[in-house]
Amino acid sequence: MTTVLTEELNPQTSQKQTIEPLAAALLAEFEIQAPITRRFLERLPDDKLTWKPHEKSMSAGQLAYHLASTPGGVVRFAQNNPAQAPDFKFPQPASREEILNCFDESIAAVRGVLPTFDDVAMNETWRLMAGGREVLAQARGNFLRDVMLSHWYQHRGQFGVYLRLLDIAVPASFGPSADEPPPFMQKG
Repeated sequence: MTTVLTEELNPQTSQKQTIEPLAAALLAEFEIQAPITRRFLERLPDDKLTWKPHEKSMSAGQLAYHLASTPGGVVRFAQNNPAQAPDFKFPQPASREEILNCFDESIAAVRGVLPTFDDVAMNETWRLMAGGREVLAQARGNFLRDVMLSHWYQHRGQFGVYLRLLDIAVPASFGPSADEPPPFMQKG
């Protein structure tokens, strides 16, 4: 079997880098989805950061910050094997600017770390430990797909509901929203 390598321009160094197929596929999808997520985050006004749809819910700012930090946090987390289960905390940001800065750092982390995983590392059994016992074992690439991307999309959808409840226009993502056509149909 022949491995086809992908060469991409590293945005941090402006140098070409070789990325093995499994990481390249995840990175390509991430690069498409990151600008869509940014449009969601940019819509949250500073005066709605502490708004909650229910007393048990995260605030809009906490959810936005989680949405901003997830990809970078997950890809850095997956570097450890085994990894210790994190203590989930959801900080309350002070401004939309703080959320967007966090998102920029998260994007940089994905672009910097994901290409370092060769196909052997992506197929390696990655283990999550909690209280001294293994609670998850799966291929690292599957963990990244499940949590860095699928989990991220789930929270983006949740955040879209927050925007709707706040009467803020919901950006289109894969298809149209009630407020705008999909990106490929927008003029501009």
